[in-house]
Amino acid sequence: MDFTKTALGIELGSTRIKAVLIDEKHIPIASGDFEWENQLVNGVWTYSMDMVHKGIQTCFANLKADVKAKFGVELTTVGAIGVSAMMHGYLPFDKDGKQLAEFRTWRNTITGEAAEKLTNLFGFNIPQRWSIAHLYQAMLNGEEHVKDIAYLTTLAGYIHWRLTGEKVMGVGEASGMFPIDSTKCDYDVTMLQKFNTLTGVDLRAILPKVLPAGTRGGTLTEAGARLLDPTGALKPGIPVAPCEGDAGTGMAATNSVRVRTGNVSAGTSDFAMIVTDKPLGVHREIDMVTTPDGLPVAMVHCNNCTSDINAWVNLFFEFCELMDIETNKGELFTKLFQKALEGDPDCGGLLSFNYFSGEGVTDLDEGRPFFARTPDAKFTLANFMRAHILSALATLKIGLDILTRTEHVEIDKLYGHGGFFKTPEVGQRMLSAAVGAPVSVMETAGEGGPYGMALLAAYMLWKREGESLPDYLDSKVFADAKSMTLMADERDVEGFNSFLSRYKKALPMEKCATQVL
Repeated sequence: MDFTKTALGIELGSTRIKAVLIDEKHIPIASGDFEWENQLVNGVWTYSMDMVHKGIQTCFANLKADVKAKFGVELTTVGAIGVSAMMHGYLPFDKDGKQLAEFRTWRNTITGEAAEKLTNLFGFNIPQRWSIAHLYQAMLNGEEHVKDIAYLTTLAGYIHWRLTGEKVMGVGEASGMFPIDSTKCDYDVTMLQKFNTLTGVDLRAILPKVLPAGTRGGTLTEAGARLLDPTGALKPGIPVAPCEGDAGTGMAATNSVRVRTGNVSAGTSDFAMIVTDKPLGVHREIDMVTTPDGLPVAMVHCNNCTSDINAWVNLFFEFCELMDIETNKGELFTKLFQKALEGDPDCGGLLSFNYFSGEGVTDLDEGRPFFARTPDAKFTLANFMRAHILSALATLKIGLDILTRTEHVEIDKLYGHGGFFKTPEVGQRMLSAAVGAPVSVMETAGEGGPYGMALLAAYMLWKREGESLPDYLDSKVFADAKSMTLMADERDVEGFNSFLSRYKKALPMEKCATQVL
């Protein structure tokens, strides 16, 4: 096996860091991972940098072990590397590279004042999780560290900087820091000037340089190789693609980078990305970001998706252990998801809110997961699981309805990917019921972001002169890809709408729960 003819994608997701190595045919040949969780420290959702370093090192070590087991050799080089991570958030550094504040993740809803003021200033929706909202909120708060910021980046941007020494990032990731002008594939100049006038801060001096997919983002340095592989086996000099966010890698992984295509990524959070060819109005529920090659994308992002489902499955797993029933969590997830297909289309009157944290789409700064039912509701296991699965998609549907009904955005293709779709048919059918359109899931759907990042690294490495990213993906990657397309029946669609109607009416209960619990 010639490992110089491979591409490696590493993604730091919300609950798992995963590496996927692909060959020249863009087929995954090895992988490694590391499980982790964010922590709520002094009211801030964060990950420590020590855990970040430990996580990528453990993930890479597990990848090396997988390569050793499959090919009988030690992995010392690859053709190209790309790193992606959860978009948005706040990681400020001083001129000496010292971290100035805790890493504030996308999950935080602590920048409401800044987000509202910047949205009004720019005439462009600035969500609370965007890096610029975090920066401006820190200014409004009078935080001491702000005056010392020499570099502001994201988690992916930080890892890329450590691996290459380059303060750059892909345009898709940059579009979650500050608004992008798609015609120039760079930060919007007019908005940069407005921020400068407002604050006196020249953002160009502290933000990463923006690069489109296909360009070289740097080279793995000696220090970078040691960070990734402390054993010293990994050699420096490997080309590194511009880092991307999980939204961009999801688009690449599902071949959803052309206009009027879209994808839904569903895991700890869920978001829908629809590539559009027209300007949209300003909606608090809709982000405007970009594809990895700079096209405008309407994004509905929800902070909460599967965390509450995971918690309930863990409870059922405890019950199995109590009863000496042999099972594993993977099998338990599959059986419980499949059971949901037997439930009533509207969940029999059961209701669930999956809010572990605040949710911008429904204007909640905090979350409290809860389950509710009326005395005469059909309280069955099938309805219980279906209620939690529909709850995981409910907020996403509220945002998508704005795109399709208010803005009349047309969608030709919609792909699903991420852990929510690992059980065949179930998540796919529920999403189809939510959007009222066919949903396709590819065989690689479970690979998700790290696979998409590996594809972007491969594009940088192997594209022909002048070959666009959509053309590369169509002809080189997905020409023979196997996928399954499913359309929910009318009963499922009507059932979801009925569930959502109850869900919306019950939102004051969720608001009250944040005040009393």
